[in-house]
Amino acid sequence: MRLLLLLLSALCLINAQTLSRTQVLMSTFVTITADERDAKLIADGFEIIKLVEMSLSSYAPEAKIYNLNKNRYVKLDALTYEALSLSKKYFIKTDGYFDITIGSITKDLYRFGESERVAYSQELNSAKVDFLALRFDEKEAFLEEGAKVDLGGMAKGFSVDKVAEHFRSRGVNSAVISASGDIRCLSTCKIDIQDPFDEEGILLSFETTRYDLGVTTSGNYNRYVVSTKNNHLIDPKAKKPQTKFISITLISELTSSDLDAYATAATVMPMKKAYEFLESLGVGYIVLQSDNELVISKNISEYAKNLLLSDNSKEKPRDKENKN
Repeated sequence: MRLLLLLLSALCLINAQTLSRTQVLMSTFVTITADERDAKLIADGFEIIKLVEMSLSSYAPEAKIYNLNKNRYVKLDALTYEALSLSKKYFIKTDGYFDITIGSITKDLYRFGESERVAYSQELNSAKVDFLALRFDEKEAFLEEGAKVDLGGMAKGFSVDKVAEHFRSRGVNSAVISASGDIRCLSTCKIDIQDPFDEEGILLSFETTRYDLGVTTSGNYNRYVVSTKNNHLIDPKAKKPQTKFISITLISELTSSDLDAYATAATVMPMKKAYEFLESLGVGYIVLQSDNELVISKNISEYAKNLLLSDNSKEKPRDKENKN
């Protein structure tokens, strides 16, 4: 199976024994590939993602998170409670760099797409970004006035995990679930990472080394206003878009939700802290910095083989002492 890892889509080249289906869900292309005999499970997978979307979406009026943002209170279902609990774990694990209350900026101040809008510095400074403004238990959640929740930094990975769990429970060990930049390879995969400067180009490619690995990319080059300086990856501490990294790809046996959240958090950290954080996770990583330096983790062979760089890509050694 061959996948093109994009922030907006994933493409599969399949053989005669596999079946691949794509739907637009969670504001992106979701592709599920499995053996032809597992066609019913593919259909199940899309239904699972629809259920996740109806819990975690901040756009769908029926969704729990939408109503939490609107009404400051909502009764939780199991999916939303799990996602909020994971978000609390990520907030602690990342020293506050993964903060879902960034929604006061990403939902209110910046607008991406047809109705573009760039936030003003004064607006950003006064925005309420405070995880403690969110209080919840297994049954209900409360949100203080001025705060908004945005689960976009982990929701797609979370949805991929739910489909993967369903597949595993049915004994499937040869499938690929892809939602934008979040991919779960229950089998082994061939991965192509998009060149951020060329929509048709490939930055590099590799094959995963074993079954059931997640591959996640977070980057600033597909969702921004006017220029990538106004991208959707907001540093919750500085309250402004990050500019240190073009993309971060993580490869690991960790859950796709974990990888999604950790890649999101790492992209908005100071550079030295980001590398220290990634090293502490033990994941394989491929980082393209804003200075165009490509940094590949020393442990990459644990997760990826046959890694091929494009002609325009050069791996450079990382001097930890000079990163700040």
